[in-house]
Amino acid sequence: MDSILFSRRRAERFAQLLDEANGGRRHHVRSRVDGQLAPLVAVGQRLSVDPPAVEVDPDFRTGLRAMLLATAVREGLGTAPVAGEPAAARPAGTTRTSLLPAVTARRARARGAILIGIAAGAIAVSGISAASENAVPGDALYGMKRSTERAQLALASSDISRGQLFLDFARTRLGEAAELRGDRIGYSAVLDDMDSDTRQGVRLLTAAAVQRAEPASLDTVNTFVAGQRRAVANLLDGTTRADRERTRRSLALLDSIRERSDKLRTAIACGLPAPTTSDTLGPTPSACPGTR
Repeated sequence: MDSILFSRRRAERFAQLLDEANGGRRHHVRSRVDGQLAPLVAVGQRLSVDPPAVEVDPDFRTGLRAMLLATAVREGLGTAPVAGEPAAARPAGTTRTSLLPAVTARRARARGAILIGIAAGAIAVSGISAASENAVPGDALYGMKRSTERAQLALASSDISRGQLFLDFARTRLGEAAELRGDRIGYSAVLDDMDSDTRQGVRLLTAAAVQRAEPASLDTVNTFVAGQRRAVANLLDGTTRADRERTRRSLALLDSIRERSDKLRTAIACGLPAPTTSDTLGPTPSACPGTR
């Protein structure tokens, strides 16, 4: 395969075009490779909008999961280092890294994201990702599941894409919480993670709606809140008092998000300038003239 395909400039331009195609900031530049990259951008955009469904044979999933769990336990994967264990010696010359200019640091982060993506692709192909998708906190493969999510975030092409991913992760945490009902500590911890993912996703999407002065991202937020609230409310049935109290806090967060989304939609409709203040849910709008 032609090594030029993997040149740094070509990769950076492809990332720019994919970002623009998914609603990111336009760079207003042209490159001689744009025509060659256009088909790849179209494929990337289609995959982000309508990812292909992958069916994994149940017997293969069960066998692979059992094998990986046994390997993880045998090799001690996912275990914390022993307290007081000496850290590995730092290679000579690493202090030079801190002196790199900002542009080099950005390129290093970009290369890191590419490496994460390659690793995530290898994981998906090998079937480990499929085996870990049903893992819950405490399982040996749960760390792999969360690492795959971080890789997806690193490769997201825009804040809108990242916001949607965070909301998808919040849905995933909800499924994990359903499996942990009765485990007060584990249940509460997963709901904490769910609420954190929810806030981060909502903050990115509400900020995008304000920056663009259009409510499409708020529609995504409202659709998420409607479905997520019904599913969270179902967790109230047949649980302990402590679990119910913790669940109600997540319900209250979803109610606050819907209220914020409605206020931002009204502010956008009446042409208010972009808010200058924000909180954990994103921009905090002012009331339109003539309203309280």
